[in-house]
Amino acid sequence: MNENDKMKIKEVIVVEGKDDTKRIQMAVNADTLETRGSAISDETLDQIEDLYDKRGVIVFTDPDFSGEKIRKIITEAVPGVKHAFLTKHDAAPSHKGSLGVEHASPEAIREALAHLYTEVPDGEPLISREDLAVAGLTSGPQAKEYRRRLGEYLRIGYTNGKQLYKRLKLFQITPDEFKKALEYIKNEDNY
Repeated sequence: MNENDKMKIKEVIVVEGKDDTKRIQMAVNADTLETRGSAISDETLDQIEDLYDKRGVIVFTDPDFSGEKIRKIITEAVPGVKHAFLTKHDAAPSHKGSLGVEHASPEAIREALAHLYTEVPDGEPLISREDLAVAGLTSGPQAKEYRRRLGEYLRIGYTNGKQLYKRLKLFQITPDEFKKALEYIKNEDNY
């Protein structure tokens, strides 16, 4: 695929490091800003805010603890940024013990960038805590596995029970989207 055939992204994609930038640029035509780890400086946050105002920002971090920490720091400093998520499988297709955007295939990156979410911090919850409990997502022997598969299906990342409620609210996942996801994750044929 040559440069002219690649999907063009107008927003700046915030990634963790230079290897992520290289992999993103293999998949799409986009500019990136690297945080250089989870200790994000005030200067970097100011740059992200400026870029958000001028072009828009997509946070695209690794599906691990550090990536979630970076995502949270940026979201608190610059509300309204867009988010792209990779599944753990897509972030480590053949790199045992190593997980990240830098290992994802160009197809997985394009797929993640095609399914962006924007947080709605003050949005009303469309899915209740009771809905999560009834669906077996907050307790029970399958809860962790169900949450993992739900996060992959909805492309919102893995969460614990409390984080799931918050993320569904922030991304305004609709009851229909939630219902389809539940049907998918509870179908034994999807393993």
